[in-house]
Amino acid sequence: MTVIGLDDTDSRERGMCTTYVAARLAERIEGAGGSVERRLLIRLNPGVEHKTRGNAALAVHTDLNPDRALALGREFLDLAETADPRTNPGVVVAPGDPADPDAVPDAVAAFSRAAVRDYHAVDDAVALAVDAGYETAHAGNGRGRIGALAAVGAWRAFDDWTYECISYRERERWGSGRDVVPKSVRRAADRAYPDVWDTVDRESGYPVCVPRTPCPILHGIRGDDPDAVRAVARRIESESVARRALFVTNQGTDAHLRSATSLDAVRDGRAYRVTADVVAAPETREGGHVFVGLGGDSGELACAAFEPTKRFRDRVRALRVGDRVTVCGEVSDGTLKLEKFAVRELVTTERVTPDCPDCGRSMSSAGAGQGYRCRDCATSAPGKVERPIERGLEEGWYEVPPVARRHIAKPLVRGGFDAPTHPEG
Repeated sequence: MTVIGLDDTDSRERGMCTTYVAARLAERIEGAGGSVERRLLIRLNPGVEHKTRGNAALAVHTDLNPDRALALGREFLDLAETADPRTNPGVVVAPGDPADPDAVPDAVAAFSRAAVRDYHAVDDAVALAVDAGYETAHAGNGRGRIGALAAVGAWRAFDDWTYECISYRERERWGSGRDVVPKSVRRAADRAYPDVWDTVDRESGYPVCVPRTPCPILHGIRGDDPDAVRAVARRIESESVARRALFVTNQGTDAHLRSATSLDAVRDGRAYRVTADVVAAPETREGGHVFVGLGGDSGELACAAFEPTKRFRDRVRALRVGDRVTVCGEVSDGTLKLEKFAVRELVTTERVTPDCPDCGRSMSSAGAGQGYRCRDCATSAPGKVERPIERGLEEGWYEVPPVARRHIAKPLVRGGFDAPTHPEG
């Protein structure tokens, strides 16, 4: 077997999509008499400065010999939007079974994991590819070789996989408004949920699966069952579909999160899962963004639920000082951008001035260290009392709605979490 990894063929302004290039490459392989075992779609670290639009790298697993695979890889570099100087595509071709440690050594698998959670330099990627006996090709500065090598090593690096069935538009329709019947999307999504997720935002009905960029994608259907995502794609009523391709992917897996044991271990440009106490009450700032402060012996960390997360902000606003939470998200400029959080412990009482047991009025201070006294009834109390608090939250996990979810973030509906979940759909 041979693995062809490729990355950085698209442009934020001019369109294109690396998944489209991989789908066309797979068709070309089959047209040349080869077979394709799978198409792999890997979302890399969303905090990388030079990321592509969705920061996806692709791999095609085929039975072509490496020389022929490299020739086709070079050929498909021509599909890249290299008129954009920020598009710098790269190809890496690796001989052998992608699950075999002899073909994909530990160093390459570690490179893949780090590409999802950390940073790499082009020179490091090229040196490692040479050490592993891989061939490479590129255009521009070839920064895409980083993602291409990460895609080569991904099958060994990760073990949690989901699926996406992507439908592509006819070439002449690229850049125009998409003709998709929203009701058909909602019907198809309801029929397949929860095996298929993030097709629509179930609260607003917005078709999350339909992109708003000038790329070739008509819609992308994600889920845990390959047959189910294909079936949903077929049920959607829309403009004509030029081609469809099924991808195995790390989307919806939280593969980007690293566990931090303390707040002082958190660094910009990476995504974390960390547990701490709420030390600053939630505050809504200009633009509708909600901030809350976490802290403890290991420092402090600001967390934010930005306006696009919509109703999720109400969950954050419901937090109180003293609550214990686990938060997940990317850190940028010292602030963690919330993707989900888990309530571990809730403050359920507060200390308040006592009420008079006779008249029910609030007592007044009797002086420093002298407790409280009712001026009307002359009753007294030694100090403040505990009063139950009505809370709008329960223990467990809360998440942003599908319309605001990152590709790689794991939806609660997939399960496997360490506490009760409150899915957004």
